[in-house]
Amino acid sequence: MDESGAKRAMRIAWLMVAILLPVALLNYLDRQMLAAMKSSMMADIADIDTRANWGLVLGSFKWVYALFSPLGGYVADRFSRRHVITASLLVWSAVTWWTGAVDTFAELVAARAIMGVSEAFYIPAALAMITDFHRGPTRSRAVGMHQMGIYAGIIIGGFSGYVADDPAIGWRNAFVACGLAGIAYAVPLFLLLRNPTRAEVDDCRPSFAAAATECFTNTGFLLMLLYFTLPGVAGWVVKDWMPDILKERFALGQGKAGVTAVLYVQAASIIGVLVGGWLADILMRKTIRGRILTSALGMSFFLPALFGVGNASTLSIAVACLVLYGLGWGFFDCNNMPILCQVVRPRLRATAYGFMNMVSISVGGMADWGFGALRDMEVPLSLIFGAFGALAILSVVVVLMIRPQHL
Repeated sequence: MDESGAKRAMRIAWLMVAILLPVALLNYLDRQMLAAMKSSMMADIADIDTRANWGLVLGSFKWVYALFSPLGGYVADRFSRRHVITASLLVWSAVTWWTGAVDTFAELVAARAIMGVSEAFYIPAALAMITDFHRGPTRSRAVGMHQMGIYAGIIIGGFSGYVADDPAIGWRNAFVACGLAGIAYAVPLFLLLRNPTRAEVDDCRPSFAAAATECFTNTGFLLMLLYFTLPGVAGWVVKDWMPDILKERFALGQGKAGVTAVLYVQAASIIGVLVGGWLADILMRKTIRGRILTSALGMSFFLPALFGVGNASTLSIAVACLVLYGLGWGFFDCNNMPILCQVVRPRLRATAYGFMNMVSISVGGMADWGFGALRDMEVPLSLIFGAFGALAILSVVVVLMIRPQHL
């Protein structure tokens, strides 16, 4: 490819990231609103009753999302990633709109479960598409830019507690508005998004059974699967329960608790993906383990951060620890798919990421339910977050065991 062709290809590669950013934002905005508006929703839907039941609401999404993630990834590897991404956005936005109309615990669980099906098809397809276009020098930065959309969605979702408290708007209208926004964006998304050319990815498309066998007989993938899962135990609890933790522990209002729980973490994560993506791409020029070393560095931040969150005596200390956690998460998040690309071949990227999602989010769903049950039993936060810190140490060991390949 000549110089002008290379520049054009790079412009297209970054355009794909820019087009997907709003989708990533909506993907996590719809999720975070549920955590931030918990108090209003539990007050309005009386048969939710307990925190354990609320954990089931959160878990229902994750378990279904996890179950369908490998299928979503396989469909994206087998067929058009463009079509998979657009259809996913359209369906989950319709379900978000419907969530604003539910009246019972059972209906809410059903809505979250259906949303889990539709959203399971997005992340594996989107990250695989980005790595198809960004094949080396910009890969970690490109994935990091996409993840910034996720963090922005979580930040905006954190403010939805104020929306829920406003009697002129309320939690129902918040879901309706976000659902309609997603449905509207599906049209320009479909028109502007494109699949990579056949020359940019390998064209060997195995059956689902063959793809699963190839993944689960790959030692590098199995280590990556474990590494991806362990931090997610704490990650999902921080995303889903931190507004409630801060509200209860420091006597905050629902709105302030929701904003505090996400703003500092996600702002720090944005810095983390920018720095972590840049550092990983730089180190890859010197060693094939550059992305692994960068991710391990970020994971090392988790131990003091999680220990501090569990033992914080003031809101300021808790926020400082959440900032450190967010920085580490950014280093971790922008390098997961790029590291995966070093242990599986291109046509299996979305499928392999789907399997990673399946295991990680299944465990995350159990963590959501388990955390709610433990809090009902009044188990100290220091003990719970101390266990999360121990998993972070184990994660560092696991990622350093990965032996990347040139693929």
